[in-house]
Amino acid sequence: MKQHIVRIAIGIAIMLLFVGHAADWYPGTGKIGLITQLDNIIYDARLRLTMPRGVDQRIVILDIDEKSLGEIGRWPWGRNIMAELMDKLFDRYGIALVGFDVVWAERDTSSGIDILDSLAQKDLKEIPAFQQAYRGLRGKLDNDGLFARSLKGRPVVLGYYFNSEDRAVKANAIPEPVLPKGTFAGRNILFPQWVGYTGNLPIYMTNAAAAGHFNPRVDFDGVSRRVPMILEFDGAYYESLSLAMVRTVVGMRAGKLPGVEPGFPPDRFIHRSYSGLEWLKVGPLTIPVDETASAFIPYRGDKFSFPYISLADVVKDRVKPEQLKGKIALIGATAPGLLDLRSTPVNSVYPGVEIHANLIAGMLDQVMKQKPSYILGAEVLLLVIGGVVLSVLIPMLSALWATIAAVAGLGLVSALDIGLWSQAGTILPLAASVLMMVTLYTMNMAYGYFVEARSKRQFTDLFGQYVPPELVDRMAADPSKYNMEPKSAELTILFSDVRGFTSISEALKPEELREYINDYLTTMSSIIRSKYRGTLDKYIGDAIMAFWGAPVDDAQHARNGVLAGLDMQRECEALNAKFAARGWPTLKIGVGLNSGSVRVGDMGSQIRRAYTAMGDPVNVASRLEGRTKGYGVGILVGEATRNAVKDVVFREIDRIKVKGKDEAVTIYEPIGLESEVDKKKHDELKLWNQTLRSYRAQQWDQVEVGLLNLQRMNPECRLYHVYPEKVAEKRRDPPAPDWDGVTVFDEK
Repeated sequence: MKQHIVRIAIGIAIMLLFVGHAADWYPGTGKIGLITQLDNIIYDARLRLTMPRGVDQRIVILDIDEKSLGEIGRWPWGRNIMAELMDKLFDRYGIALVGFDVVWAERDTSSGIDILDSLAQKDLKEIPAFQQAYRGLRGKLDNDGLFARSLKGRPVVLGYYFNSEDRAVKANAIPEPVLPKGTFAGRNILFPQWVGYTGNLPIYMTNAAAAGHFNPRVDFDGVSRRVPMILEFDGAYYESLSLAMVRTVVGMRAGKLPGVEPGFPPDRFIHRSYSGLEWLKVGPLTIPVDETASAFIPYRGDKFSFPYISLADVVKDRVKPEQLKGKIALIGATAPGLLDLRSTPVNSVYPGVEIHANLIAGMLDQVMKQKPSYILGAEVLLLVIGGVVLSVLIPMLSALWATIAAVAGLGLVSALDIGLWSQAGTILPLAASVLMMVTLYTMNMAYGYFVEARSKRQFTDLFGQYVPPELVDRMAADPSKYNMEPKSAELTILFSDVRGFTSISEALKPEELREYINDYLTTMSSIIRSKYRGTLDKYIGDAIMAFWGAPVDDAQHARNGVLAGLDMQRECEALNAKFAARGWPTLKIGVGLNSGSVRVGDMGSQIRRAYTAMGDPVNVASRLEGRTKGYGVGILVGEATRNAVKDVVFREIDRIKVKGKDEAVTIYEPIGLESEVDKKKHDELKLWNQTLRSYRAQQWDQVEVGLLNLQRMNPECRLYHVYPEKVAEKRRDPPAPDWDGVTVFDEK
């Protein structure tokens, strides 16, 4: 064991690193973010693999969908409509329970009741006939009163929400707390802090059977895996919408609304830092909760695991009574404009109302997953045992047996985890154990690195100055596939140049100029090599030449080149802020990109050689860079590059003939990724395309009108100031009637 003491010590240190994660030793959240994220991924995978699936017919979602908004009108609807809806649901359809995943926070004055009240109290106060008619009409026009009366005496649960913003208000009414102040005094329960709420109008709150909050608990990755069953506000504790509905169901069965009883294991088993809260008791039901009083959502399946019925069909009497009779109904929205869509483990776009349905079904069926206090101790014990065994065992075994031991350890831990999940409904975090074992195995197998390093050094000597280290590693994995012999290949070539570099160099001292250009070249080269894995060909003074597609094939070479160009322009802004702080001149660059078949390889003379690309597409890329200033844009790309990139928005700039070329080339300016370009920019591009068509049709008046509108939309765009000059030139020297819209350049 002595000869392996260093490796064993490193193994124990690795084990302690992961034990610290499990035991919450680290600053901030106490956890390592990467491990937590992996645990979330594993949790989501387990959940998806073990979901019961199928459709639960007990709970129906009455959907405020696009169809409902189209037929009834925009949301919220008049309360008179909602009153009629309540009467239909209970009297005609025999619904058992209704829950609202919406909040009724504003009065309904659409009937004109406020105007009627004002007339009765002021202008027509002394007119008996009006007053008599007023008394008869007011009740019919009081939509809020109609809706409130439709709730009275019926099992209806309203929704509301708490707010944590600094300027949050306390609007309208919320129910009495389900647990009073002091219930959890002296216990370390991590309740979020809330400073305000938006509740329902008091008249609704008075007449409804119950109400519950619909505040989500979203994990740091934006995914909804849990929902707070109770929240603390102003020292008291309020139940969730799903819990309020389950309590109402239990009360309807038992004839009496049950309370909520917090469940704690015996104090002798609890460390003082632990909250102790492990479950909530509602009548015969037990609801497991975690240290924040949140319950894991027992997703039944993907979307539509419960029947969805358009609310318009209920309002319009298009639903068969048997579809709703005796059902629990949730009224909520899936229409995208109403913003109640969540990211969940089962779908990235999931209706929030269906989360409540899953919770209600899970609580009634008693299939909720649990993560009790002893799981922390179990995870730590598992890490210590597995870490010590592998730290001592692997260094003493051959590579084959070490691999078998590591795989066996992973298999045992995974089997234990799956068994607890499926048989006991218990969540055991798995990521720390898996990562620890993988790390221990990798550390002990590090000698493989030294075997591979010899071939990597050979490739580093050949390619290290051109391509990123990660590509060198990839090439070293199969050295026979790569050499520096010239070959034909489809590449995307990039040229960039600093505009006005002569004036910049004159404004700076020699040592400042050196630092200025070093910062610029280092930053741009890092974008090309490290971020987008391009091959750095050469520096030509302040200019850069790079390409994608060699020596390692890159199916996305055009896209990577365009995104690199966009990032280079964005990074210039950051560099300019740094340069301005030192009183240095502003930096502007032009970037040209073109794609095509070229010769690439080790070329040059007997005196000096370099790995480079040559061919017509290379020359065009260089010419495009030179044209950027004339068009007032930062980047120009050729037609082949533009056609190869599908998820980037481009602006067509012109059709040109450069010196030495007989064929016209359509040139474009990349704007950004589709997902990042907003509607305003799309509208601007639409108007520009219309203006460009008018320009090629020699409709100069229309062109000038379009350019004026474009200048108003985007005054900073230099392109919209370049084309007026082109139009003026065409007016002075009109082109031939069959002019094809091509701009011819005699200079490079």
